[in-house]
Amino acid sequence: MTNHLSSETSPYLLQHSDNPVDWYPWGEQALALARTQNKPILLSIGYSACHWCHVMAHESFENTEVAAVMNEHFINIKVDREERPDIDQIYQTAHYIMNHRSGGWPLTMFLTPEQKPYFGGTYFPLQPRYGLPGFLELLPRVAETYYTRSEDIEKQGKVLLALMNQTLPDSKKRSSTEQFSAALLTQAIQHLEEQFDPTYGGFGQAPKFFHPAELTFCLHHYFKAQKFQALQMVVFTLEKMANGGIYDQLGGGFYRYSTDGYWRIPHYEKMLYDNGPLLQLYTTAWLATDNPLFKQTVVDTAQWVMREMQSDRAGEGGYYSTLDADSEHEEGKYYVWDRDEVARILSAEEFAVIAPYYGLSQTPNFERKLWNLEITTDLAEIAKHLGITLDQAQQTLLSGRTKLQAIRARRIRPGRDEKILVSWNGLMIKGMALAGRTFEQAVWIQSAQRAADFIRAVLWKNNRLLATYKDGKAHLNAYLDDYIFLLDGLLELIQTEFREVDLEFAITLAEVVLDQFEDRENGGFYFTSHDHEQLIHRPKPIYDNAMASGNGTAAIVLQRLGHILSEPRYLRAAERTIRLFYPMMSAQSSGYCSLLTALDETLFPPVMIFLRSSSDEVTKWQHMVQRQFPHILVLTLPSELINLPSSLSKAVFSEAAVGPVSARVCTVAGCMPEITNLQDLLQICKLQGRISNLL
Repeated sequence: MTNHLSSETSPYLLQHSDNPVDWYPWGEQALALARTQNKPILLSIGYSACHWCHVMAHESFENTEVAAVMNEHFINIKVDREERPDIDQIYQTAHYIMNHRSGGWPLTMFLTPEQKPYFGGTYFPLQPRYGLPGFLELLPRVAETYYTRSEDIEKQGKVLLALMNQTLPDSKKRSSTEQFSAALLTQAIQHLEEQFDPTYGGFGQAPKFFHPAELTFCLHHYFKAQKFQALQMVVFTLEKMANGGIYDQLGGGFYRYSTDGYWRIPHYEKMLYDNGPLLQLYTTAWLATDNPLFKQTVVDTAQWVMREMQSDRAGEGGYYSTLDADSEHEEGKYYVWDRDEVARILSAEEFAVIAPYYGLSQTPNFERKLWNLEITTDLAEIAKHLGITLDQAQQTLLSGRTKLQAIRARRIRPGRDEKILVSWNGLMIKGMALAGRTFEQAVWIQSAQRAADFIRAVLWKNNRLLATYKDGKAHLNAYLDDYIFLLDGLLELIQTEFREVDLEFAITLAEVVLDQFEDRENGGFYFTSHDHEQLIHRPKPIYDNAMASGNGTAAIVLQRLGHILSEPRYLRAAERTIRLFYPMMSAQSSGYCSLLTALDETLFPPVMIFLRSSSDEVTKWQHMVQRQFPHILVLTLPSELINLPSSLSKAVFSEAAVGPVSARVCTVAGCMPEITNLQDLLQICKLQGRISNLL
């Protein structure tokens, strides 16, 4: 028996295609059925790597008794939150308003046929426990409420929609550019310092998330203003994470979040959208510190991405979405170890190094009987205790790791969600391009280019993006994040290895963003396009969560592209966005770190360097500048290019080059005369940095 999910592309929906529940995907067929039959909708939102989604599925959705009750009383709709983040955002907001606490996944919402929620929660157990009602008992009561309290539900729905609309910024309170102040940047750093965990790093308590937008803002503030306390928060946090159990010490890549406050025991799913920004963070932090731990973390994570998360099928090349938390129906089973098993696998010499290094000499940290690997002892200290050299200890560690990796590879792997999402690919394209450029790894750059080329070839149709691809099918109208994160990734690729096709694609994406997503009257950008399916609410993403907000990232990338091309329309759109959200930023600055980065670049526009040469020497120039000044935009334009936008070619290279490499330094005030000496260029960059600090 199959339901209505069997023709879907989402692995999450397909996981439920054999349920006895009569599931429908979100669409007019299910919505019309609810209206025609006057039945409430049971909306279940999750994703394929979600542990508690699996638990609820096994307990309830595979249970014929539960399914019979669901089918009798509801039109049942399954949604993959990764394919339909528009629907997920709406009902997560509704859950927060109705329950006065954040939601999560699975999200279980009960709607009227008009899609208005009247009751909801997240995970419901089959029988009452954890202080939660039993799902089987709950279902008929919620259904009865729909019929017996329809007037109350209608009133509640109106109030709820009004409250949801209040989450949008008030355009009447828009700021003027004269009110923009750099004091807000300092204030945000101070707020982050107050939230910072000085013992274990990061922000807040358990469960502890990465907060990439906040850490990225701290790094940006350090490079622009030389504020060392901002750098210290980043470095301390990244060290704790890289040494902790939140990081896959054998395979590379970061898990979803830490269940504790110490980065020790993770929720074991691996998400593409976490690891892309973390590649960026560790790479940029290495530029600031030369910390070898950060470089090794980048190397291992990039190799994991290419090995396990990128399609190698003919004609493809995009990055997959997630790795599951579970294998064999147990969370973390693929990753954790029994100490006796490790001792049997390794030689005595290897175990003597591995055990103290990865915490096997301590008490079990996973369910009181197993070990999730974390670095607990400095390798130099272990070498000293064993009476061997550090080099010997490193070689022994490497040989032991190799054996453990080989044994782990024989285990049953967690499931992989092979959806290719444009937005998450944009994040990873940026991470791989930046890491490849910084560490001079051509294969990483090629990986990013391959993903970008695949999206342009397969998910760009009729001058619009599609959001998702799997098994030869690209579909769903793309969202703001798809356009903006991909545009951000293309800007990083353009700085890494200039290709005309990437610049042309970036400009085309920017034009669609202005045409289809901008609120031209009030400023800012909607999450869905003007011609998108009409839902009960149309959000404007404001807050930075697991990913930076679409509006903050839009303001950043449109400004940068606007400066590169001297395109005032992009600059004005970014400025309108900042002006709209500025009152909210002033009230709670640290919650809007991506918008603050855009504000910083409005107050202090980035310096741009354009290099042009047919000589290999230009690579050295590019590397030297970006090694020392990562906040400067650097584009290397091959001399044979003839199809540059006129605003770029005329402004940058109006004179004939007189050396093997020609550089132009440009600011909002204009472009300086061409420079043909690398040391002169570096000196000018230092001078520009001093001027920025004085401002």
